Amino acid sequence: MPGPLVPPGVPGPLVPPYASRPLVRRLLAPVATLAGVVAAFAYVGAVDPNEPGHYPVCPMLRFAGVFCPGCGGLRSAHAFVHGDLPAALGANALAVVGYGVFAAVMVLWLVRVIRGVPMRLTISPVWWWGIGAVLALFTLVRNLPFGSALAP
Repeated sequence: MPGPLVPPGVPGPLVPPYASRPLVRRLLAPVATLAGVVAAFAYVGAVDPNEPGHYPVCPMLRFAGVFCPGCGGLRSAHAFVHGDLPAALGANALAVVGYGVFAAVMVLWLVRVIRGVPMRLTISPVWWWGIGAVLALFTLVRNLPFGSALAP
């Protein structure tokens, strides 16, 4: 059984320092992050990456002729902003999965901030290796003839 929350001689319960901050101050970081991402998606939605000259060419594609895991990401974001999910998946399916993961993390972050619990996102090395393996496999498959459906 845990000990008392109030040490002897201290009036009232202990409040964690993070929870004692005003809600507006706690919301600053997640709202600023969300605003930055929304601004980036709004820009990509307004400036079509399918028209040449607006964005730089992927260096890996230009110099090695190989699609990297991010190739087609801007076209995917443009299609996603315009509500064309099949085109977004066709341009870069892994990016669309990333949009979903980002949305889930943002919701978790906002809920935790509102509850006054600090956001601690720790990922073990096994997960990092797994993410790297998925990226490498995605890159390999999209550059092989049988994986041409994953190429942008």
